[in-house]
Amino acid sequence: MTTKLRIAYQRFTSCGGCQLTLLNCERELPLVEKFFDIAEFPILCSNNDSDCFLDVALAEGSISSVEDLQRLLALRRRARFLLAVGACALSGGVNALAHDRELLLADIDGAETLRVETFPAQPIANFVQVDGEIPGCPPEGSDYLRFLGVLQQGGLPGEYAVPVCMECRLRENRCLLIDGKLPCLGPVTRGGCLARCPSYGAICEGCRGAVPEANFAEHFQLLLQTGLTATEVRGRLERFMGRNDEGY
Repeated sequence: MTTKLRIAYQRFTSCGGCQLTLLNCERELPLVEKFFDIAEFPILCSNNDSDCFLDVALAEGSISSVEDLQRLLALRRRARFLLAVGACALSGGVNALAHDRELLLADIDGAETLRVETFPAQPIANFVQVDGEIPGCPPEGSDYLRFLGVLQQGGLPGEYAVPVCMECRLRENRCLLIDGKLPCLGPVTRGGCLARCPSYGAICEGCRGAVPEANFAEHFQLLLQTGLTATEVRGRLERFMGRNDEGY
């Protein structure tokens, strides 16, 4: 009889869309349940064990409060493997784009929120060791299933090294960057989404993070040719990929 791996899923500062992608894998969930014992998954079940040892912990969302950080540290201590899930967990995501945080907090929730112990949203890896990443905003269902399948076999999947641009070519999409002169980030973005956005005529925003060995210097020049200013190009590249002091 196969021994089940004990797994937990916790959400920090995020919209919750990443975990919904996993739950939408309705046909595959019975197979996941066959190999994994779900110890904690608040959006899925009410009977959660927040103290047990875990083989695998999935963490979604950025860290933006003292409470977030305390929960993350506790989760890391309990888990053999910790996986960062989604753009917010990997780079800070949309949450990290906020400027003038005090004005935003006061405007949205009132001046009382300024007393809450919060700080600028940061990726999970800034605080704890991360053993694997599931990229995307949100990730693809196949990302989850591939990761869980390899974990069940005792390993961790390798880093996806194909850019979205290559997946566009495989799908014979019109190039939005070269032909359309639109600021698409497909050439420097980690693939795995089967070029979901460009296939519908929308530019790649880079939500899956940078592909290994991305040529940022060349892509910077291509983006300038779309009519963006240098400041606007940096803003687009840094949104999900962080700062790059060498390439641009």
